[in-house]
Amino acid sequence: MTPRAIVAGALLSLAAASALAQQLDARFSCSTTRKDAAETTTYADNGEFRLNGSRIEAFRWESSLFRSTHGFDCSIDESDGLQAEVRDDNTRASWRVALKDAPAARAQRGFDFGRRLNCSIRLERDGDTLSVKPSCPALCGSRENFSELSIHLKTGQCRYEE
Repeated sequence: MTPRAIVAGALLSLAAASALAQQLDARFSCSTTRKDAAETTTYADNGEFRLNGSRIEAFRWESSLFRSTHGFDCSIDESDGLQAEVRDDNTRASWRVALKDAPAARAQRGFDFGRRLNCSIRLERDGDTLSVKPSCPALCGSRENFSELSIHLKTGQCRYEE
C-alpha cells in the first residue's frame, strides 16, 4: 500500500468516525421531586431526539414542573419550526437546536405577551451521557420553560441540574 493510500484510508476512517459522532438517537423519560423553600416541586420530562448531522429526523420534548397548587408544562417538536446546527470538537458531539421564527412559534401556541424571543437547546454528548441545556423563555408560558438535565443513554438514568 502506498503512503498516499494509507493517508486516504486514514482520512476516510476519520470522516466515518466524525459522521457517527454527529448522530444522536435518544429517548428519555425522567422525573424527580425536590423541596424548594418548604414546597415540594416535581419535575417531569420525556422526549425523543434523533439528529443526523444538522438534519432533524425527530425532535419532541415535553417538560413539566408541578407544585402543590399549580403546574406548568411546555413542549417543543418539529412543528415549531426547528433548525439544528452541529458542532464537533473531536472530544464530544454537540448540537444547537433553535426556533427558525420564535414569534410565529409563540403565536401558534397562543401566547401573545412579550418575552425574550429566542429559544435554543444545546445537546452535548460525551460518551454515553447526553447533557440537555435549554434556553427557551420564548416558547411557552411564564416559567423557564424546560429543565436542564443529563441522561445516560445506555441506562436511561437522569440527573436534573440545580
